[in-house]
Amino acid sequence: MAEVLLFHHSLGLTEGVGAFADGLRRAGHTVHVPDLYEGRVFEDLEAGGGYAQEVGFGTIVARGERAAEGLPEDVVYAGFSLGVLPAQKLAQTRPGAAGALLFGACVPAEAFGAAWPERVPVQVHGMDADPYFAGEGDLEAARALVAGAEDRELFLYPGTAHLFAERGAPDHVPEAAALCVERVLRFLDALKA
Repeated sequence: MAEVLLFHHSLGLTEGVGAFADGLRRAGHTVHVPDLYEGRVFEDLEAGGGYAQEVGFGTIVARGERAAEGLPEDVVYAGFSLGVLPAQKLAQTRPGAAGALLFGACVPAEAFGAAWPERVPVQVHGMDADPYFAGEGDLEAARALVAGAEDRELFLYPGTAHLFAERGAPDHVPEAAALCVERVLRFLDALKA
């Protein structure tokens, strides 16, 4: 089974993020879910994003890097929205990464000073009309990341929801979330096959 380091989005470490992690655990995977906001939880993305800007995105990423200390090298790094920043950086720069799962965000690989490493599989999940994912350049970055690589996949779901995979979120989309989880579990299971 895989070991996963899952980073939350700009709302903070919500019950929905915990529920997502619990679903992976029930499938037999080890999942670590650090709190990058040190106990703060927000009601809307703008307020949470404001907190992240106030603290600094570099600080958020550094907290994610500290969360990886002491874990084995062959970790799968996963993140929802804002949590994609530390997940993607670690997957690209920490030796031995087993894979990456990016939900609702993707940044150009060059943002972390390196190309995507060979033999590090990745799945990117997002809604095709999500104003954050499709409207702010993340979709283009995801398409560039997966272009021409067999072990990199982009999954688009119809709709505008940003946190579609999080149970309890106002924009949760159960059908898309179920398909997303199915694909994630297949990805994780294939890593240890």
